Amino acid sequence: MPTLSRLLHHVLLLLLAIGAAGCTVMDRSRGNTVPLEAGARWVILPLANHTETPQAGLRAEVILESLLRQRGLQSLERPPALPVNDLMGEAPEGKPRQDAQRWAAEQGIRYAITGAVDEWRYKVGVDGEPAVGVVLQLIDLKSGNVVWTATGAKSGWSREALSAVGQKLMRDMLGDLALR
Repeated sequence: MPTLSRLLHHVLLLLLAIGAAGCTVMDRSRGNTVPLEAGARWVILPLANHTETPQAGLRAEVILESLLRQRGLQSLERPPALPVNDLMGEAPEGKPRQDAQRWAAEQGIRYAITGAVDEWRYKVGVDGEPAVGVVLQLIDLKSGNVVWTATGAKSGWSREALSAVGQKLMRDMLGDLALR
């Protein structure tokens, strides 16, 4: 018969496991809906910033570019500089993003990765935990179809950097994207 201290130890481990599992939520398309062309050129289009955090989209783009290059994607380009909003330093959505996508298609670039940042902040409170929410989409510029998508949210521990939480989340989101 287990002792009380051993039983409490097991209950504590179970609660920690449940708490850790609840820190990340992610949905992604299972595998690519179409095979990706090996050696194709890629572009990172602006990530929309749906947060109150200035330049959250730009911060996520830089992390995304690094993660894609680490996974072996070397033919990765950026569109010409887009005009920015005066107050937040953000590339506007709508026509400028469509122009960037059109530019990429005209350059013979096959795939565009884009999306949105829905949360990029430290939660209010004593602990100030980092919280990130991101949506990514891969567009086949030849057909105009979205061929892969992922949505994720993650919160970290109080002493963890916001960018580290974002990096972990996006790395996990890109995990099943078959890059060649």
